Parts: sequence; structure tokens; C-alpha cells
Amino acid sequence: MTRSPTSSSRSSPASTALSPRHRWKVLAAGVAANAAFSVAFSGIPMTAVLMRTGYQLDNATLGLVLGLMGLGIAVSELPWGLLTDRWGDRPVLLMGLGSTAVALVAMALWAAPAAGHIPGLGWLGAGLLLVGLLGGSVNGASGRAVMTWFDASERGLAMSIRQTAVPLGGGIGALVLPFVALHFGFATLYGLLALLCALSAAMSWAWVHEPAIAPVASHAKAAGAMAPESGPLRDPRVWRIVAGIGILCAPQFAVLSFGTVFLHDFGHAGLAAITATMVSVQAGAMVMRVWSGRWTDRRRNRPAYLRACSALSVLLFAGLAALAIAAGAHAADSLALRVALVLLLGASGVCVSAWHGVAYTELATLAGAARAGTALGMANTSVFLVCFITPFSIPHLLALQGWPLVWLAASACALVAMPLLVPRPVVSDQKLAKTALSRST
Repeated sequence: MTRSPTSSSRSSPASTALSPRHRWKVLAAGVAANAAFSVAFSGIPMTAVLMRTGYQLDNATLGLVLGLMGLGIAVSELPWGLLTDRWGDRPVLLMGLGSTAVALVAMALWAAPAAGHIPGLGWLGAGLLLVGLLGGSVNGASGRAVMTWFDASERGLAMSIRQTAVPLGGGIGALVLPFVALHFGFATLYGLLALLCALSAAMSWAWVHEPAIAPVASHAKAAGAMAPESGPLRDPRVWRIVAGIGILCAPQFAVLSFGTVFLHDFGHAGLAAITATMVSVQAGAMVMRVWSGRWTDRRRNRPAYLRACSALSVLLFAGLAALAIAAGAHAADSLALRVALVLLLGASGVCVSAWHGVAYTELATLAGAARAGTALGMANTSVFLVCFITPFSIPHLLALQGWPLVWLAASACALVAMPLLVPRPVVSDQKLAKTALSRST
């Protein structure tokens, strides 16, 4: 085993005494950090119907407000990723989670509607934007920790477990936040989110350290050999996957941000049915992410799996658009159509959320463990830029042709992402020389 040049210089005294089994605690802390923030950025949209009423917003303004948190994450992801590669995971997680908790407390005090008082739109928008700017720290930092603590034979599983934090947090948010907002108000909701971020920061302080010894040398060298000396920012293969990840997230964010509105306004579903559907989407995504990480580790077929998820997403969202056309403006008149809408939306949401761990592992492996923070920051910038654009665009698509156009656009995004998610093979100069020599002889 060899000492990692990127981690040995920053290893704390505590890290030298840690056994290899400590990697599971590091992973648990990363999952907790991502889940705590995911409860906020995935869970707050689950209260969209209540937020629309409590803040007295129309659909266009609601979409803009919900997108601002994604915009904040998109703007901050790459800087956080660069800082993670420079400083390490621990200080970035502590700084990001602590400041996010403070921002949420400020929202509870000044940006929550109360009896006889509705805060200005600027307070709500600025608060969600700030939460996104600060909370974006958790994504690249915890992902880099996976790459430095786990060797190549476990990275797909570990990264997929880490990525389950997003649907885990979203599921908790879908289950808890509408209830809290309805019965206790948005001030309590923001305070609860602040507490979760503070608790996850405590876990990061206790468990997240740089490994004193890198994973098995052969795996580390193999991962590092794939990374060009110029770094991820100058590698077109990395940019292709980054673009594909972002584009394929558009249909996912369509479900997460406006799925509740679709089921309420178009499907005429009640709060219990809406909550059950969104919780099922998040739970199904968790199961699929863990399974896909382990399965692709064993089969070594990440590109094929990514293609399959994209193709199935194309079909499911096209089917959802066709069903919306068939339902027309009177979906509630038919119980069978209402059930079909719920089931197909749930299946579409699970499918388009199942691939994240595999794609992020492929991207981080391509960039190399030493620069995984930067590469994951690039991907998350793409993801959350789409997170801003998607809810902002949906009301305009609704105004044009209604829900069928929304789901057709989601299907088209999955189709465009399919060829981008698979990196083109790199042909080395040595192979080109051998090919030229064989042809000449």
C-alpha cells in the first residue's frame, strides 16, 4: 500500500490511528450531510401547494422561488469543489453545514408567513438562494471522501449509498414537511431543517477525516491514470458526462418540484395520496441506487446501465404525456385514470432518479480521486443549474400546451442525455503507434 500524495499532507493526527473500517463511518457522515440538506432542497418543493397559499404566489412566481435554491447551489458547487480538493472534506462540510443552519434560522425568524403577516417575496427568495449557496458544500465534499476512503472495487456501491441520501432526505421531506407546514407553520419547518443541518455537522466533526493510507495502490494508480494532467476542467470527456448528468436531471426535477402540483391540480389527488406517491418515489430511488451501485461494481457495466436508464426514462415520460392527453381536462372523472397517473408518475420518478450513484462514480473515476471534488462540483453545478431552470420553465410550458408538453419535454431531455452519459474511449499515443505500425507491415 502507498501513501496518497493528496491526503498524506493533510492527514490529521486522529486520522493516523483510524482503521480501514472507519471508511463506513465517513460514508455515514456523508450520507447524513447530504440527507440533511436534501430534506431542504427536495422537501421544500413538496410543500409547494401550501407555499403557494401561505405566501400568496401564482404558479410562475412559485416556480421562480423554488428554482432559486437550485440556482444558489449551481453557482456555489464548483467553488466548493475546488475548496474541497484544496482543504479537504472536513473543513468544507463543517463550514457549509454550520452556515446553512444559520441561514435557515434566519428564514424562520424573518421569511416565514404568520397570522396577519406575509413576508415580502424578496425575503423568501433571498433566503432560499442563500441556503442553496451555502448548502451546496455537502455534495462535492462527501463525494470526494468516498473516492479517497474506498478502493475501486467498492466505489460504485459506496457512491450509490451516498447518493441514496438525496432520495432519503427527499422522502423524509415529503413525509414530514407538508405536515409540519400545515399544522405548525413555515417558521417551525425552517427551524427543523436548521436542526438537521446542525446535527449532521456534528457527525462530520466526529467522523470525517482524511485517510492516513490511501486505498490499494493498484486501484489508486488505475484511477489516477485515467485523469489527464490538465485536470477535469480541461477534459472534454468530463464535460460530456457533466452535461449528460445535468440534462437527465431535468425530468427528475420536474417530478420533484411540480409533481405535487400535477397530482393536485390535474389528477385531483388528496394530500395523503400525493404524500404517499412522492415518498414512494424517493424510497424507490434509494433502493434502486444501492442495487445499481452494487450490480455495476460486479458487472463493470456502468455505461450500459446509464444508457438503459436514459432509454427507459424516455419511454416512461412519453407514456405519461400520452396518458395526460388521454385524461384531458377531466382526470378526476375516472378513478382508473387517476390511479394510472399516480402509478406512472411514480415509476417515472424512480427510473429517472436511479442512476445518480453510477454516473457520479463513472465521473469521479474518470477525473481521478485527487480531483474528484472538482469533477463532482462541475456535475453538481450542471445539476442545480437545471434545478433552477426546470421549475422556472414548467409554468411557461403549462401555459402553452398544459401537462402533456411538460412531460414530452422531460422525455426529450432524457433522449438528449443518453449519448452524453457514456464517455468516449481514449486511444493512447502508444496504441495509435502500434496500429500505424501494424498497418504499415
